[in-house]
Amino acid sequence: MAQHTSTVQALLIERIGYERRGLSHRVAQVDELLTRLGVPIPVETASIEPQVETAARKKPTKRKKG
Repeated sequence: MAQHTSTVQALLIERIGYERRGLSHRVAQVDELLTRLGVPIPVETASIEPQVETAARKKPTKRKKG
């Protein structure tokens, strides 16, 4: 395990990046590599769904004649 320390650290950092970007298939691939190296997979107990904001256009103001 000591010889794989830098590899494990790199994989954990890579896994965090994939999680943030929502690439679950890549997270699964990294998890598979970590299990091969004998590292327990970090498991989140609670997740918060991100709130998506949508832009709303304001109605254009009408010009006054005159």
